[in-house]
Amino acid sequence: MTEIFQTMVSFMNKGGPFMWPLLLCSIVTVATIVLASLTLRERKVLPLVIESEIERLMPGGSAERLMRIVNDDSSSLAGVVRTALQHLRWPRSENIESVQTRARRELVRLERGLIVLEVVTGIAPLIGLIGTVSGLVHVFSGLGLSTGASDTKAVALGISEALNCTIFGLSIAVPALIAFSYFSKKVEVMSVEMESLVSDLIAKCYYGRVPSGEASSSSRATAPAPARAPVG
Repeated sequence: MTEIFQTMVSFMNKGGPFMWPLLLCSIVTVATIVLASLTLRERKVLPLVIESEIERLMPGGSAERLMRIVNDDSSSLAGVVRTALQHLRWPRSENIESVQTRARRELVRLERGLIVLEVVTGIAPLIGLIGTVSGLVHVFSGLGLSTGASDTKAVALGISEALNCTIFGLSIAVPALIAFSYFSKKVEVMSVEMESLVSDLIAKCYYGRVPSGEASSSSRATAPAPARAPVG
């Protein structure tokens, strides 16, 4: 274990000072991937009990049991469903707008950690490239100060050590890019599933209701015409 640690420290020191920011990027990447794996579990975002209750709800039926369930739940689906149920007295169009606003907020919350992976994917290769260029500048600046047959060997060794930064930067960026693509697609799939469930819920809750605009026009159409006075 000690030998592995010493090898890693030697690798970092040979790569130059830019290896340490890359090490920080690698630690942040691993931590973000672990947190995203825990946060974006499907059953934590879309609890099965809420899905089952929405599917069980009959069109025009009471949603009191569903309301009790979502009040005790902190998932994204529960938040969106709770918004829909709290505004059932509103017109359907206004309720849909409030649900869409809450859904956008939940989507931002789910994607909150993914921006870190996106940033690391962009900056890790650049930091590695800067470290490599810096190392090459150092190697070639010292080349003119020394003479002898050992120059070629020293230059080759210096270049190989400078390239450690590029290798380290790319080895961080590739897993970060894979994780970012995977979690982004997962959030997209879950958001579509959430939208489908909430749309089904709203359709069931507003089943049989007559929109206020249609009701008023219907009442005007069926109202009896005022009686005319007979012409004498």
